[in-house]
Amino acid sequence: MKKILIIQGNPIENSYGSHLAKGYAQGAVESGAEVRELVLAEMDFDLSLTGGYKGNQALEPDLQEAQKLIAWADHLVFVYPNWWGGMPALLKGFIDRVFLPGFAFKYRRNSPLPEQLLKGKTARLIVTMDSPYVYYRFYLGQPGHQMMKHSILKFCGVSSVRATNITQLRKMPESAKKQWLERVQNMGRKLA
Repeated sequence: MKKILIIQGNPIENSYGSHLAKGYAQGAVESGAEVRELVLAEMDFDLSLTGGYKGNQALEPDLQEAQKLIAWADHLVFVYPNWWGGMPALLKGFIDRVFLPGFAFKYRRNSPLPEQLLKGKTARLIVTMDSPYVYYRFYLGQPGHQMMKHSILKFCGVSSVRATNITQLRKMPESAKKQWLERVQNMGRKLA
């Protein structure tokens, strides 16, 4: 049985992203997966990593639970909007606070590369945006995707990070939004 953790990173309550997360979860459950979900907007934690990695900032109970769920999961699904080329501050703050040395990676003496502590996991990014895909991909160079895929997830050992882009959302007709919900639910069924 595959263990899936869905991290819903849209700070807006009842957003389209929240419906996408629920659709993916429903599809995954239908296929026999065990699913857990973190809705970041409902969690209680300080977004700021006070003192960086040299600080002595205790993890709030919600972040302790998040680390347990990330360690438990085989597959991580991040659902969030693209704002200003990247993720919302809520998701960035969550990553800063949770993907810490000793949990997600470990510095190694005499090596520029860390020990990757999240090996064996895969991930899917489901990202909504108002920008056309061509503009985001070729003009901007997908800065948010590059950061999530390479600077964060692959750095920590997560392999096979796939991205699904749902673009021009502001102009999208309701019929197309419904089709996307069905596609995302089907991704959950395929556990991808």
